Amino acid sequence: MKRGLLYGLLLGAVAGSGFAADGNIFLYKLGDLEVYTLVENRGPGRPNVLIGADRAALDKYARGGNYQSETNTFLIRGPNQIVLVDTGFGTTLFESLKTLGVSPDRIDAVLITHLHGDHFGGLQKNGRPLFPRAKVYLAQQEREYWTKTSVNQGAVDALAPYGSKVETFLPGELGSKIQELLPGITPIAAFGHTPGHTLFMVESSGRKLLVWGDLMHAELIQFPLPDVSVTYDTDPAAAAAVRRRVLEYAAADKIPVAGMHLVYPAIGSVSGDGNGYRLTQAE
Repeated sequence: MKRGLLYGLLLGAVAGSGFAADGNIFLYKLGDLEVYTLVENRGPGRPNVLIGADRAALDKYARGGNYQSETNTFLIRGPNQIVLVDTGFGTTLFESLKTLGVSPDRIDAVLITHLHGDHFGGLQKNGRPLFPRAKVYLAQQEREYWTKTSVNQGAVDALAPYGSKVETFLPGELGSKIQELLPGITPIAAFGHTPGHTLFMVESSGRKLLVWGDLMHAELIQFPLPDVSVTYDTDPAAAAAVRRRVLEYAAADKIPVAGMHLVYPAIGSVSGDGNGYRLTQAE
């Protein structure tokens, strides 16, 4: 079955509204679910954020260390629920939702992979929740770290309008039996990028997709060189270790992945390639 479909006609119909023909929205069919990549922005990545990559390695996989980076969110639309995974900065997200005919007040749940600003920025504006119906879910470790241990005022402000509708959970270990957070969605611990960084396994009709948040920032370099981390990682060594585990798991079990900083369509299949890995993009 074809894994993905360009939302070309739809995007073409809204030329001039910020959507390009080469795609800012991508539809991936997963059983009974529609999973949409929503691209908020794209541009050149910064080689100086890479940790542990020498010049020869950078030139081999990305000449001069030049690579493209994106900020993506993912909308999961099913028969009984509409779920948003992260909100980006919230700059073009609402235009994308409008294009898809999804009003923000129809979103049932917002899953937050971690509390960096490019993942929660669209939760609120001027103290008002932008998804008034939704519950907001994030790992207990993540919330405690950024709201108590190492206070991120932006994160505190983003969560405040949701009050008791913010629900925390303890993500499970990769490969273990994990209780569903929502029907068809289970949270998996991937600590390292942040203390509570969480992946979400989405399943429908026996098919799976692993939405892996910020497991990777520079795909041209970090797929072949998984031990390369970035300065954004709270614990670069832990981030590299969990990246290798997840890549090995996704390749061995043939589970497609989706990433907030992968390049459009930002969904694809992982396979081994020497001591590293490669991504085959969905079509």
